[in-house]
Amino acid sequence: MPYTPGTDLGGRRADLGTVPLGGVDGAGVAWHLQTLDGWDSAEVRAEFQQREADHGAWSSRVYLGERPITLAGKIEAPDLAALDQAMEQLRAAAALTDTLLVVYETIPKQAFVRRAGKPLIQELTDRIAEFSVLVTARDPRRYAASLQSGTTGLPATTGGLVLPDTVPFALSATTVSGAIPAPNVGTLATRPILTIDGPVTQPQVLVQLPDGTVRALLYSQSLATGDRLVIDTDAHSVTLNGTASRRRYLTTPQGWPELAPSSTSTIQFQAAAYDAAAMLTAQWRSAWL
Repeated sequence: MPYTPGTDLGGRRADLGTVPLGGVDGAGVAWHLQTLDGWDSAEVRAEFQQREADHGAWSSRVYLGERPITLAGKIEAPDLAALDQAMEQLRAAAALTDTLLVVYETIPKQAFVRRAGKPLIQELTDRIAEFSVLVTARDPRRYAASLQSGTTGLPATTGGLVLPDTVPFALSATTVSGAIPAPNVGTLATRPILTIDGPVTQPQVLVQLPDGTVRALLYSQSLATGDRLVIDTDAHSVTLNGTASRRRYLTTPQGWPELAPSSTSTIQFQAAAYDAAAMLTAQWRSAWL
């Protein structure tokens, strides 16, 4: 039967690169998604040591490992040429480099995956084929497809006027809080990317968690006008102007910060001296187990 391009086939939808699993592509090829195995949970790394002369065991901290994912289903094409093209498209989507996998749940989520096994594609007729593709996400988190962000300058208050008598009008001040609220609606801590634009003297970024604890990122150098410093709290990298590593100038006294799950953390921007042009931009995605 012919399919209308852009139609959903019912059930779960997912995009592996340009392949619309669970939908119909622009060539009228229907991609039936019948298996999405491994999306529910990542591998786990943990060690247990039996307690001597007692019940149970001592356990190490539990960490998530990689996330292997199997995508399987059926391809229905209008003709043999379209089927051949669809199979090549699927092989290319299961790439040797990072490919974006988006799964359309109530809150759409994504992960970057790479080929982890030989794609299995079996032609049943000149229009129909079955497929099974194994890919692996090195980062086990399932991230929100929507990127969240916030921007702030250094904290300051300008304007306003104190009068000796009460008058029937108010002269208000303008306040820059120097803080960015950062909600993470997921079930797992997530790690933001922080971008500081100069000029700024010895900038500091403080992440305050809902329980009141603070993790600080302290940069010992100054940024000139036009300088941009990018701090990736997941990769633990610090890059100036897109090329130069400045990791040695950043200290993390309490460890690298994360945004706590199912709550809102606060990202604060400070510096050794005030400059109205200094800016901090934070970007993050909510994350799930």
